[in-house]
Amino acid sequence: MGVVLFLFALVLAVALLVGATKAPAAVRRPAAFLALVIIIAGAVSTPVVYVGESELGVVVKTALGKALPPDKIIATSGEMGPQAKVLSPGWHWGYVPFIYKVETFPVTRIEAGEVGILQANDGKPLPTGEIYAPEWASGTLEKMIDAEHFLGGGGGFRGPQSTVLTPGVYRLNPKLFTVKTVKVTNIAPATVGVVKSNVGDLPPGVAGASGVAMRLVDQGQRGLWRQQLDPRQYYLNTDAYEVTVINTAAQVVQYTAHKGNEGKNAKSESEAEEREINVRSSDGFTFPVDVRVEYFIEPQNAPTVVATVRDDKDGLQRVLNSAVRAIFRNSAEGIKALEYVQQRSHQEKIALEALRKDMVRYGLTIQAVRIGNVGDQESLGKLLETQTNRAIALEEQTTLQEQQRTAEQRKALSRTTQEAEEEKRLATAKYEVTIAEENKQKKLIEAEGEAKGIEIRAEAQAKAFTAIATAIGPTNAAMLELLKVVGERNINITPRVFVGGASGGSGAALVGTMLDSLTARDEAMVPGAAPPGVNPRITNPDPPPAPAKR
Repeated sequence: MGVVLFLFALVLAVALLVGATKAPAAVRRPAAFLALVIIIAGAVSTPVVYVGESELGVVVKTALGKALPPDKIIATSGEMGPQAKVLSPGWHWGYVPFIYKVETFPVTRIEAGEVGILQANDGKPLPTGEIYAPEWASGTLEKMIDAEHFLGGGGGFRGPQSTVLTPGVYRLNPKLFTVKTVKVTNIAPATVGVVKSNVGDLPPGVAGASGVAMRLVDQGQRGLWRQQLDPRQYYLNTDAYEVTVINTAAQVVQYTAHKGNEGKNAKSESEAEEREINVRSSDGFTFPVDVRVEYFIEPQNAPTVVATVRDDKDGLQRVLNSAVRAIFRNSAEGIKALEYVQQRSHQEKIALEALRKDMVRYGLTIQAVRIGNVGDQESLGKLLETQTNRAIALEEQTTLQEQQRTAEQRKALSRTTQEAEEEKRLATAKYEVTIAEENKQKKLIEAEGEAKGIEIRAEAQAKAFTAIATAIGPTNAAMLELLKVVGERNINITPRVFVGGASGGSGAALVGTMLDSLTARDEAMVPGAAPPGVNPRITNPDPPPAPAKR
């Protein structure tokens, strides 16, 4: 409309100027002045507005319109006040200065790692009991930030919005929306997020919002979600969704008597004292026990932790400390101090079972319970010293008994060894007797065989001699046998034959010589006999003649 008026004024001004050229001189000057006024009026009634590339324009109508209703601040039907529609970058015509005012604003930028939280300054009132507007459906964000749609057919609610702006550039009406940026919700590794939702439907059976503070509900309902957020980044409205980060890594809590980091870093004396465990035994001894508890929170149990103790830090530690102290004190009441010291592993097992049973309702998984030092010199020093002396005495007694058993075993071993040697010798003797008996039988058999052989040979020789004697006569047969003996035994018969001469006969001489030779040979075999060549019958042989004197 503004452009049409400007063109009409321009045409009218040109027509006046053309007409003035044909009019008298007195009329030309007023006609030219009137044409200039028409052109200026047309230009003023048709202004041009420019919006930069990184800007947007907000039009505020100041005249020629009806007033906005009291509950509205943004005009959607030409009312006076801020208009819902914004101007995009470029040139815009027709915004008459005395009717419209155009304001420019920078576009809204959400940087990486940030989330934009929206507050709507206009729209329908929130439903009763709601403090956040319902979240817009996925994929409808562009329609939401369009002020005309939000306030018109979109039916947007004024107040805090559940829907957020993710990283990007947005041309939204700053008169309608206020934006603040926060960091994205980052769930780091070895942690999970537990969401307490302030928006959504109330769970069944709950009449008001106060009844869902610590109740586990399904995702999308108002209350504490039973489904945890796994490690990654989430674009959440941190006002509408409160996230508690729970550590799922293994944790160790140490309970010592002012020792270690737990005692040194205690914030107060009462906190350090809370970390000490002093127990009293059935026989009246009070002594400290160093305890280490290892635990972790399973991801699916993180909502239970938040629902029962609110977090995994102070809230959880107070419950855990109380349970550990009570369990160890109750366990020590039923046994004596010395038994407690000696049964440390058994006490660990008892404490582990009791602590697991007690902490499961808080969503805590107890992995191990370790007992370190039990007692100290001040509390159990005399008892332990007495026990040590008793143990030493028992050990010495055990050692003596062991030595006695060793001596008895050695004695038995020596006896067994001796018996084995005797049996060995007896077996050897029996074996030797058996061998001797066998040798005896062998010799008897050999002797019998030799005698039988001699007998057979003698009979054969007798038969042979008889046959020879029959053939050549007894004397000649005897002589023949003698000559055999002389030949077989190499007997020297010459001297006796010559000495005997003819008077004794050659046979007698030969027999004598043989007898002397056999006798000398037999005597030479007798110990102490005279050497060969010496006549044993001469007892006092003559000494050799003395050499002659000169």
